[in-house]
Order: sequence, then structure tokens, then C-alpha cells
Amino acid sequence: MPISVDIDVMLARRKMSVGELADRVGITPANLAVLKNGRAKAVRFATLAALCEVLECQPGDLLRWEAEAEAEAEAASVAEGAAGA
Repeated sequence: MPISVDIDVMLARRKMSVGELADRVGITPANLAVLKNGRAKAVRFATLAALCEVLECQPGDLLRWEAEAEAEAEAASVAEGAAGA
């Protein structure tokens, strides 16, 4: 999918855990993980707004578009890294 989710980047910048973010946003850690790992098919604007409020950022800080070929290359790189771990 050409939309990449950078929640991990914002979590690191804010020194916040996934559990803390989920609690403050009001979603389950499992649903946040689905979104964070790029497996979500949709995100409600209310959830996106809550994420932005808690993380003090803009939607563009969390979501970015990249060309399909770049997204596939990144996914392959991640898969290779996981296989080698």
C-alpha cells in the first residue's frame, strides 16, 4: 500500500509507549498496533485527530504517501530483516 504510517517515529520523538498512546487516545493497543504496522484499511478522522492531539503533531507527520515500488521495496527490506533476526 502506498500510504506509510510513521507512528513509531512520533512515539520515539515523544518518548511514549504504544500502551500509553493507546490509553490516551482511547483505542485498544491491538487496534493501535494494526494502524502502526500499516495493516489498517481505514482510519477514522476522529482517531487521527486524537492521535494528532496526543502526539502534538499534524496528520502529515503520521501518514505519508510513497510510490508503490518504494513501498514494496521497503516491505521486502523489513521482511528480510525480520527473517534474519
